[in-house]
Amino acid sequence: MNKITVAAALIAFGFATSAQASSLGRPCTTAPESQWLSLDQLRAKAEAQGYTVGKAKIAKACGEFYAVDKTGKQVELFLDPTSGVVIGTK
Repeated sequence: MNKITVAAALIAFGFATSAQASSLGRPCTTAPESQWLSLDQLRAKAEAQGYTVGKAKIAKACGEFYAVDKTGKQVELFLDPTSGVVIGTK
């Protein structure tokens, strides 16, 4: 997949999920915010695991990322904000 195709897929995915975006339903950590990584650090951790990340936020003590995985599948990632470990996907 070329970069333009990936960018178009991420934009379309963002529009398609923005109205129905939902969280994991539980916190990813109980650690205080002072121990959390920045959103940019979490994005780098997700990208290091092979994801192409689009829209990102931290909500309900989880890093939430709209991304495309190595196979080209669109996913919503939930990362522990203290470590960048993937807690779940949708």
